Amino acid sequence: QVQLVESGGGLVHAGASLRLSCAASGRTWDIYAMGWFRQAPGQERERVASIRWSDGNPYYSDSVKGRFTVSRDNAKNTVSLQMNPLRPEDTAVYYCAARNHPAQLIDIATMTSPSYYGYWGQGTQVTVSS
Repeated sequence: QVQLVESGGGLVHAGASLRLSCAASGRTWDIYAMGWFRQAPGQERERVASIRWSDGNPYYSDSVKGRFTVSRDNAKNTVSLQMNPLRPEDTAVYYCAARNHPAQLIDIATMTSPSYYGYWGQGTQVTVSS
């Protein structure tokens, strides 16, 4: 089992920055990749970014590419999402997710569906006002 706890959400104006963090505990040695997802009211959960745990190789959705940066600290078992500049359409609950090692290697770029990830945090609200 892997436990995930997010932090860092809040209410900001458009153009501002926020940094989300996710602390992993438990079977962290078995983590293959981690992802950040978001879900706005009435919408499906959307993958924002993924990162391969072993080498930090990132992947971003088109909606955040160039604005968000995902990083990980293996020593601290944390993954972060730096968001700048924020837009009102970024308003959502943001979730951290983790995937343990699969039987066969998976290109993290293809890991768009929440079903790829077996572990989830509780979510943190990000609200961006215009």
